[in-house]
Amino acid sequence: MRRFGLRNTIVIPATALLAAAGFSSDNSGPVPFARSLDCPSGDCSLLRGAPQTTGMRSGFVRLKPSAAVGRHSTGSHEEALVILRGHGEALIEGKPRQPFTAPAFVYIPPDTFHNVTNTGPELLEYVYVVSPAKLP
Repeated sequence: MRRFGLRNTIVIPATALLAAAGFSSDNSGPVPFARSLDCPSGDCSLLRGAPQTTGMRSGFVRLKPSAAVGRHSTGSHEEALVILRGHGEALIEGKPRQPFTAPAFVYIPPDTFHNVTNTGPELLEYVYVVSPAKLP
């Protein structure tokens, strides 16, 4: 039987891993961080909300040609899309289709059903940011 010692093992404290993901170790609130947009799948979370943030969520989306994210609403949250690559359209309930070509920015108000579709021949890549809406 072979025994493994800690001699060749790298130990990373859990607090360091949490801080790298934007979590504080002392519950003092969100901590700044930077991360790559490398995403092996079509949709990768970047921010997951509290306690990592004060309520903001974000992710990176990659859509193949003709693919769509599906009709959905972010409820009482507003959403921003930062289009990094490709062509597409946002179908926002009650509004005409909003075509876009990267680089572009799309805003979606709270309580609005919407869908995003890749209308181009290449990948559509964008970052979404969803945040609680504070109405005056």
